[in-house]
Amino acid sequence: MRKQHFDRKAEDLGNAVGLEHVNLKVPDQRLSTLFYVTGLGLTRDPFLVTGVVNMWINVGRSQFHLPTGEAQRLRGRIGLVLPDLKALAKRLEMVAPHLAGTAFGFKTARGHVDVTCPWGNRIRCHAPNGRFGRMTLGMPYVQFDVPAGTAQGIARFYSQVLQAPAMVDTVERMPAARVSVGYRQELIYRESKGRIPEYDGHHLQLYVVDFSGPHAALKKRKLITEESDQFQYRFTDIVDPKSGKLLYRMEHEIRSLTHPLYARPLVNRNPEATNQAYAPGHEERSWAMPTYA
Repeated sequence: MRKQHFDRKAEDLGNAVGLEHVNLKVPDQRLSTLFYVTGLGLTRDPFLVTGVVNMWINVGRSQFHLPTGEAQRLRGRIGLVLPDLKALAKRLEMVAPHLAGTAFGFKTARGHVDVTCPWGNRIRCHAPNGRFGRMTLGMPYVQFDVPAGTAQGIARFYSQVLQAPAMVDTVERMPAARVSVGYRQELIYRESKGRIPEYDGHHLQLYVVDFSGPHAALKKRKLITEESDQFQYRFTDIVDPKSGKLLYRMEHEIRSLTHPLYARPLVNRNPEATNQAYAPGHEERSWAMPTYA
């Protein structure tokens, strides 16, 4: 029998084990529904936050949280994996007339579709291709535009304070800090020579294994901004552990693995199942590719 060799390090995870949601305020829940549910083909969570002033949108094991308020814009782009980019383009064409007069737009390319939400947030939708493991539906990364010269310090912050594996990628024209925050999930801080807009308060949420260690390190540096409850705290400033210099602002909602919502099963519908094209048993969408021998 042929001896198999495995890269065991490829399956290692750091302290952060899940990028659970990105929170962006939106001024119009109707347009938000048209874009995220009808256009992108994602699923409104049917069990929690079902009113008219906030909406949770499921995408595989992750979510968008979309409370009503003055529009927030993430300074970068959000990466999604969606199972069928041709079907996505058709849905986006269908909602385009209803989103006229907004910042909405999309452009197809080889292997992905670049989409802009009605309020200017950029989303890159990838086809499932193995780059993100067996994910066919999910949120594999969030990429931020950061000032030139900050990537090394940001990588140090995550590795030393949050205990999350981080490295600086210099393959592309501008370096980027790449932070592992879950299985095939990353935060990417790509340096930019352009002007970085002012931070407007949007946030992301991570689940971490060692909950108290990063809390102690953040508290020592006076970076804790909210002691939410027994299972959660928040911080905003990303600083260089060497110098204490502020590098970037991005609110992080940090949850323990004992948080009541950890690993809650999320419903993901199959947007191709309609009342005109319906087959029993095909209402839901799997978030993972099948395993092949």
